[in-house]
Amino acid sequence: MDPHVFVRVTVASVALRIPVASRAARAGVHAASSPCYCEIKLTNFPVQTAPVPLISPTKPEPSSHIVAASFYLDEVALRKLFSTSCFSSSRSCLEITVYTGRQGSNCGVSTGKMLGKFTFPVGIEWTVAKPFEIHSGWVSIGKSKADGRRSGAELHSKVTLETDPRYIFQFDGQTELSPQIVQIQGNIRQPIFTCKFTRDRSMRSRNGLLDSSLGNGWSGHHGERDKERKGWLIIIHDLSGSPVAAASMITPFVPTTGSDCVCRSNPGAWLILKAEPVGEDSWRPWGRLEAWRERGPKGGLGCRFHLVGEVIGIGAGNGVSVTETIINSRKGGMFLVDTAKFRPENQVSASPIDSPHSSGDFFFNVGPAVVGGFVMSATIQGEGKCSKPEVQLAMRHVTCIEDAAVFMALAAAVDLSMDACLPFTKKLGKTFGLLDNST
Repeated sequence: MDPHVFVRVTVASVALRIPVASRAARAGVHAASSPCYCEIKLTNFPVQTAPVPLISPTKPEPSSHIVAASFYLDEVALRKLFSTSCFSSSRSCLEITVYTGRQGSNCGVSTGKMLGKFTFPVGIEWTVAKPFEIHSGWVSIGKSKADGRRSGAELHSKVTLETDPRYIFQFDGQTELSPQIVQIQGNIRQPIFTCKFTRDRSMRSRNGLLDSSLGNGWSGHHGERDKERKGWLIIIHDLSGSPVAAASMITPFVPTTGSDCVCRSNPGAWLILKAEPVGEDSWRPWGRLEAWRERGPKGGLGCRFHLVGEVIGIGAGNGVSVTETIINSRKGGMFLVDTAKFRPENQVSASPIDSPHSSGDFFFNVGPAVVGGFVMSATIQGEGKCSKPEVQLAMRHVTCIEDAAVFMALAAAVDLSMDACLPFTKKLGKTFGLLDNST
């Protein structure tokens, strides 16, 4: 499999120090009283925000494992950084602006008071296909309006650039119609997997997915009752026809009392499984996806994904929370797993999976244990639209084709959850009717 070129720009180790005798200190900027945050902007990319700790001048520089922002650039994005517009001759740059006060904005304008700014231009070294340290160290920021002298505030940051290639896959049809999954490389679409979706309970026993192996939450059912959706199953096969991964609906999708929607307080759930390399029809739990419909006029598909293991079990409160995403139910959107950007509030300490560090290090139990960051994304369509999920997967997490299969099963479960969380006053799409007629 040939990957696509991607580059990751990481801003880490961000901190602020202010000498006691400086103008900023006399103005009342102290670690104990004034929270600080920064806005990090790269040309052509959305602004990212992060808290900025105030540290004593005598303390050492902060850890480089604490990531404030990450930007991912493909070949097209890199070319845009170096292109100049006919309306502007300014060079692309990376900019870190520090504010004092509470983080927030009013009509798109930051509510904090700007303390200073650090800017450096994008250089040709960004195109070098090897790890590169763009900047590391302390710089003075801000000036006094009275005499133009430096305020005394100093900003520490470490900006690095490294290659982060990805594989790109796409379901070659709607997930419920059991399409092929192809890898995309330029104009070439190479079949990699096939998948089989069913709501037929007998399919489970034929593939070794027995009730007792999936936990007490499973309940199989052919078709659909008026007030529950359950028993859905999708199996990913390699091109030889051998099953390599699966997503099984283990907790039915049912409406909350007094509502016609699946709510956050009672989500439906999928178990994501890997086929064991030894033994026929043998499966091992890998992850758990919970899904619900967000309340409000706009709605939205809520998804929460946990890594699980044999020692943890598959209970709702177990596992390591990896991501939580809200996808627009009308327009669709992206399900993203990026461990450097997600910080779960409650983590399980006793876990067979490595706990994340501040940099977002995770062991996804596929391939080698690697440094965290972008893991995967799945782009899906909204309700009632023909969804053919596109999946991007970091090459760092793949050592063989079977490693990619479990992420395809996860993407399929996210896509099918858009239908499973449809309000029960609405009927499922025509493709589900075709499925029932064929079974």
